[in-house]
Amino acid sequence: MIDELSRRQLRIIGEITDVAAANGVDVWLRGGWAMDFFLGELTRPHVDVDWFCWAADADRLASALHDRGFVDDPRVPPELQRDLVKDGVEVSFALLARDARDRVVVGAAGRWAGSPYPEGMLDGPVGRLGDVSCRTICPRSQIELKEMYPVWMPERPRRAKDRDDITRLKAALVTAPGPAG
Repeated sequence: MIDELSRRQLRIIGEITDVAAANGVDVWLRGGWAMDFFLGELTRPHVDVDWFCWAADADRLASALHDRGFVDDPRVPPELQRDLVKDGVEVSFALLARDARDRVVVGAAGRWAGSPYPEGMLDGPVGRLGDVSCRTICPRSQIELKEMYPVWMPERPRRAKDRDDITRLKAALVTAPGPAG
């Protein structure tokens, strides 16, 4: 049975996907929801909904979402990440850019600015949960990111949910037909 917060988050995912498409903005679901969309099932409750978008599109996307009732979350400076809230659902957009070698890199200010993301990260599948579908980052990149968080941020040890997510994704990739990104 899906809880009320998950139901609202799923509705918000659909809304963001529609708003982004209507405004010509590319977005990719990341984190726990990306895993669920790849697997095609809700595996656990989620605190928030994580996305990637191009830094150059972030203001335009935020403006379009403001028009739909989203408000800025003031806890994170917008030059680091675009965080918004609607109906008690927190969404965050990590910012992307391309470097001189055309690699996808961290497009936000801060100590990681310009750091490359895993190659092929944006080549993930369109995932589906119920009647909502959206682009996700590739599962192999999702695994790499979850494995690297404690290395990049030693103050944040690996969480049990991340270990479980990594295990689920690796198992799904072993049984998936053909390349799964």
